[in-house]
Amino acid sequence: MKVPLVCAAVFIAVAVTAAAWQGGGRWSKYASEIQNPAPDPPDAGEKSEWAFARLRYRSQGGFRRGGWGTDSNKAEQHFVQGVRRLSRVNARSNEEVIDVDSDEVFDWPWLYAVEVGRWYLSDPQAKRLRTYLDRGGFLMVDDFHGGYEWDAFMQSLAKIFPDRPVVDIPDSDAIFHVLYNLEQRLQVPGHQYTYTGRTYERQDGVDAHWRGVYDDNGRILVAICHNSDLGDAWEWADDPQYPEKFASLAYRIGINYLIYATTH
Repeated sequence: MKVPLVCAAVFIAVAVTAAAWQGGGRWSKYASEIQNPAPDPPDAGEKSEWAFARLRYRSQGGFRRGGWGTDSNKAEQHFVQGVRRLSRVNARSNEEVIDVDSDEVFDWPWLYAVEVGRWYLSDPQAKRLRTYLDRGGFLMVDDFHGGYEWDAFMQSLAKIFPDRPVVDIPDSDAIFHVLYNLEQRLQVPGHQYTYTGRTYERQDGVDAHWRGVYDDNGRILVAICHNSDLGDAWEWADDPQYPEKFASLAYRIGINYLIYATTH
C-alpha cells in the first residue's frame, strides 16, 4: 500500500500539471467518454488534502459516453466547490480519472463510480478493488435505477464481495452524522426532473435506497446510492430550473461520505 487510507489530514493528493480540455488537455484522451467536459480551474494541480477521484471502468458495451464518464467532469468540479465552501477539507479544484486496471487506485482513499448498473468487472479488476477496499479504501456508487440495473451492478459487486452482503444503512450510522445530520433523506432526481416532474427514472425505481457493504469492524467499504442521481444534482446545481432542495441534499450526502471515508 503506497498511502495509508485512514485520515484526510495525513495524505496529500498527487499534484498534476494542469491544462484545459481544449488543445490536448489532461483528459482529452477520454473526450469520447466524458459527458460534460469543463476546463480546469486556474488553481488546478495545487497540492491538497483530497481530490475527487472518478473510477473508470468498462461497461458491457466497452468504454463509451454514458458510462463511467456520465456527468463528468462538470459534476465533480461543482462538487469540489461545495466541499471547499461547506467544509474544512482542503480539496483540489480539479479531478482525477483512475482506471480500474491501474494500481493507481491504491493512491486514492475515496473513489466515485457512476452508472454502475452498466459496469462490467473482470475477475482481476474485482480482485484489485477488493484489495483496495480491504486496505482501507472507500467506494461510492451512484446513478443507477430499477431492478435490471441493480442486478447488473450486483453481478460485478459479487465478484468483489462474494462473502459480504449488501445491507440498508441504518439512519443511526455515523456516515449520516459525521458532519450533517441526514436521518431524513429524499430521493435525489436527475436533471430529467426539470421537464418530467418525476423524481424517479424507472417505474420500479420509485424508492431511493441507501445501502452499503460493511467490513468486520462495522466500517462501510462501499456506499450505494440506488434510485438517486447525486451526480446530476452536482452537475446542474447552477441551473435555476433544478430545485435547490435536491442539490443541497446531494452536496450534504457527498460531503458526509467523503469525510466518513477519510476518517473511518
